[in-house]
Amino acid sequence: MTADDRVLLSRAQKWTLVVSCLSVALVVASMAALYTALPNIAVATGATQTQLTWVVDGYTLVLACLVLPAGALGDRYGRRAVLIVGLALFSLASVVPLLVSTPWWLIAARAAAGVGAAFMMPSTLSILTAGFPEQQRGRAVGIWAGVAGSGGLLGILGSGLLLDYWSWQSIFVGLTAVGVFLLLCAFTIPESRQENPPLMDVMGSVAVVFAVGLVVLAIIEAPVRGWSDPVVVAGFGLGVVATVVFVVWELRADHPLLDVRFFARRGFGSGSFSITIQFLVTFGVFLVLVQYLQLIFGYSPLGSALALAPMMVPLVLLSAVAPWMTTRLGLRLMTVTGLLAIAAGFYFISRLDLDSTYVDVMWPTLIMSTGLGLTAAPATAAIVADTAVEKHGVAAAVNDATREIGAAIGIAVAGSVLAAGYSHNIAPAIARLPPEARGPVADSLAGALEVADRAGPAGQQLADFAKSAFLHGVEQSAIVLALIAAAGAAILLVWAPGRASPDAGASRSPAEPAQRSRIPRPPLASTVEKERP
Repeated sequence: MTADDRVLLSRAQKWTLVVSCLSVALVVASMAALYTALPNIAVATGATQTQLTWVVDGYTLVLACLVLPAGALGDRYGRRAVLIVGLALFSLASVVPLLVSTPWWLIAARAAAGVGAAFMMPSTLSILTAGFPEQQRGRAVGIWAGVAGSGGLLGILGSGLLLDYWSWQSIFVGLTAVGVFLLLCAFTIPESRQENPPLMDVMGSVAVVFAVGLVVLAIIEAPVRGWSDPVVVAGFGLGVVATVVFVVWELRADHPLLDVRFFARRGFGSGSFSITIQFLVTFGVFLVLVQYLQLIFGYSPLGSALALAPMMVPLVLLSAVAPWMTTRLGLRLMTVTGLLAIAAGFYFISRLDLDSTYVDVMWPTLIMSTGLGLTAAPATAAIVADTAVEKHGVAAAVNDATREIGAAIGIAVAGSVLAAGYSHNIAPAIARLPPEARGPVADSLAGALEVADRAGPAGQQLADFAKSAFLHGVEQSAIVLALIAAAGAAILLVWAPGRASPDAGASRSPAEPAQRSRIPRPPLASTVEKERP
């Protein structure tokens, strides 16, 4: 360990790290917290299946759309200020379901919370990268990435615990309380912003909202409507058009929202790709395993959350040291090894059957979380390191946008493959059922188990057949996710940069990116980062 590695953080910097990590954990936990409460919400509010889908996805869609413009606003007007605004909006939106609980009000409240989350998420990372010494920046980013990666499990665990004692509205009481607490804490951390910033890229901001929004909307609707549905096809088509408009505008703009040439840099581009793949497979496995634990093992929502909780241990521990390992081993080795470990974990999950035990589930998830711990923090650090300090808000927003897009794709792909596998294998049993039982059995394993339970002892054969059909879907979705992770590793083997030379950092200024693209880019605005207590 060098002298630079032993630079100690001040008490104020440690407190800033705590506030930033808790804030990003709140954003991610809120995304997953309602998964376990959807049945309770349906009974209490009379929400349809489509409305329940949008209770969850309305938050994700708005967050994904607005995170890039929000990151630019943080660079321009102050990262702490934008974090404070985001926490205030998030907390106010979380109060609404406590006052009015009709389905459409609930969807609107979640969308409003997504606006707040979009302001919060990039600020939590850019506050750290702009305010920490270069020698400790990697460690701070590693801790941030570990907490962000564990946020989904924390949300499922917290909501499961609350639902064991109180109603579904208790989740929003918890979100509001944590949001208000962090809002007060945010006033105690330092402010940072870009001095003399250029004009805001309004056209680029509008274009990226449409580009991301339309693509994510199509991804969300595809499992429900079908991938060939006109609405889904139109969403993808218009999203591609908006993306082309965004890219062309950004290439021509004097002060772009996001200089798309950054993606030609190996660190920035491969880091963004790696994070997309990581969150695609991670949220895909959450969708599959939560249902597996509840429907096959019969676990409660809290029990299923506790069963997945050990995943957090290797993820958090490795994320803290992965940046240090990356400086010695290189981004390529870390990301490729991590994704291959994730692929191996999915392969073992695909081997689960009706006789499997919890141990058979636990050790593949530990392999996957080890892989995620190896690759999450280095990929995030690569994005930030390849961007000048005054653009760290936008870099953080790119990191966050790739997470949201990857999560949306993962849920859509895993859900579609799981549903298709179940439907195909349950079909022979449906023809022998009474007409009134066919719909619930065809829809889901939960519906089939309910029909089997009402049938008494005679329903055991149906329950076993439906569970077997569901396991076929689990096997197929796990194999698809394993192939995606393995393909991502193969691409990164060629794309990601290797270990930097020992004198690489000495030959460039602190604000200069570590990796250079051969494609020329416009000069950065002559701005200096301004720190204020």
